[in-house]
Amino acid sequence: MSTNGSDNDGQGMIVNPRPAADNQDWDGDEADRADRLRFEEEQAMIREQSEARAAAKAAAEAHREAHA
Repeated sequence: MSTNGSDNDGQGMIVNPRPAADNQDWDGDEADRADRLRFEEEQAMIREQSEARAAAKAAAEAHREAHA
């Protein structure tokens, strides 16, 4: 086995297969689906935290204006 730096046999390379034109329902493997689900859950959590923070900020401002 060669250890030459210019020898590129594909080891250590990331391969992202693209769906063929006749296979448009390609959804990746289990890991791809798990990654998408995890990302969607993280996005939902970020959105919820952002909305809660905005609501708390608005309530604090309303309270401050009411007592000013």
